[in-house]
Amino acid sequence: MDFPWLTVIGAVPLAGSAVIAVLPKAFAPRARHVALAVSTITFVLTVIAATQFDSARAGTIQLTEQHAWISEFGVSYALGVNGIGLVMVALSAVLVPICVLAAWNEIGADRARLFFGLILVLEAMMIGVFAARDLFLFYVFFEAILIPVYFLIGAFGVNEQRRRYAAVKFLSYSLAGGLAMLVGVIAVYHAGPGGKEGFLIDNLTGLDFSSPAAERLMFISFFIAFAIKAPIWPVHTWLPDAAAEAPAGVAVLLVGVLDKIGTFGMLTLCLPMFPNASHWATPVILALGVVSVLYGALLAIGQTDLKRLIAYTSVSHFGFIVIGIFAFTSTGQSGSTLYMVNHGFSTAALFLVAGMLINRRGSADIDDYGGLQRSTPMLAAGFLLAGLSSLALPGMSSFVSEFMVLTGTFLKYPAIAVLATLGIVLAALYILLTYQRMFTGPVKEFAGGWKDASAREVWVIAPLIVVILFLGVYPKPVLDVINPAVKTTMQQVGSTDPAPTVAVEGETK
Repeated sequence: MDFPWLTVIGAVPLAGSAVIAVLPKAFAPRARHVALAVSTITFVLTVIAATQFDSARAGTIQLTEQHAWISEFGVSYALGVNGIGLVMVALSAVLVPICVLAAWNEIGADRARLFFGLILVLEAMMIGVFAARDLFLFYVFFEAILIPVYFLIGAFGVNEQRRRYAAVKFLSYSLAGGLAMLVGVIAVYHAGPGGKEGFLIDNLTGLDFSSPAAERLMFISFFIAFAIKAPIWPVHTWLPDAAAEAPAGVAVLLVGVLDKIGTFGMLTLCLPMFPNASHWATPVILALGVVSVLYGALLAIGQTDLKRLIAYTSVSHFGFIVIGIFAFTSTGQSGSTLYMVNHGFSTAALFLVAGMLINRRGSADIDDYGGLQRSTPMLAAGFLLAGLSSLALPGMSSFVSEFMVLTGTFLKYPAIAVLATLGIVLAALYILLTYQRMFTGPVKEFAGGWKDASAREVWVIAPLIVVILFLGVYPKPVLDVINPAVKTTMQQVGSTDPAPTVAVEGETK
């Protein structure tokens, strides 16, 4: 029997959370040490598991486990990942220890056990949702994630009244999407073969539905849930509130990882299970993607709250990701998957630097800052590099993925690609204008005085910047894992890349 890598990777943070829960009150401050050690162990195990993954077969499900769970209802405990799932599990494992380190002094000792325990529970749920190969199990993880996030926002947010509102709004939107998906889960199970393995995703892929209308309704139920989770316009309004009130580390996991569950679900569930309905819905979804790109960018430009600005930039970025997925080209879908990874790192760096500045100044209002490139040059450099990646500057990681999305989209939908390209211009405006307002000009002093990044904060930011620069010049290791999985998805939905329009040398036109 193969070693159950995915189960162990998910169980370690759960065990760590249990250890934190039973810590005596006198040892409560040690919760952060336990969380950092456990999340680091989880990262190491993920790296080891990745070495067991055969990139040549990245289009197939590997590291598989399957056991009977609720046989009477066809539910199995089944885990496994292809190339897309592997990179998302890795993204989760990388960001959690960084977020723990970032929150080291942000959370008081009296509440450290609850905060860091919830962070580890959240990590386990994230790994579970990216690795689940049983649809019912996927739904369980999809909904279970709401619990730790709700308490992390509601109990540890910035403003007592606004954080409760943001937490309830997040929960309400997510529950509504989850209920819609539950209807689809039940419907697709009844359309499938049934039996003891009736919820296995492999058994629910390639079904011959009784009617196009039935398939379309099932697709819509799943897409609503994933669109809310992503989020894209017009179901995006919970994100700015949640991100603005959440502690910086929680905002990183919320926007950098959790929101990717939506686009991950579109790519790995909606398309393979409902290929005809996916093609049918493409015009509307591409339109929603373009609106998200432009609307999110325009709202970001007008923000005065730094964290809300970063949240709206993510709405714009998710528009790009959705467009690439539903362009139905291998270049577009590979670009979207790579975009999910790159967005996770660039947005994490932006939120974490923002959190460090807000902790010093006690305000998220952009107008309270100025001239910081002189007083906090290291933090200014971190924000600038992360911002340049966010606006897709060549040489930064997001450029590769954004270029692939637009190129892949242009092959089939040139008008959509041209409109989405305007988002790049707007991105330059909201990043550079924000940098100008906060980091140039005269220094705006305050009573506490400005201090540059500490050694701990450098350890938080530096790994993210290194990854951003590395993937900007050499994305091949990630693309080698992603591309075979995208090729499999393209085959499942019956799509092929358009033929070249330029004749190859030696061939007639």
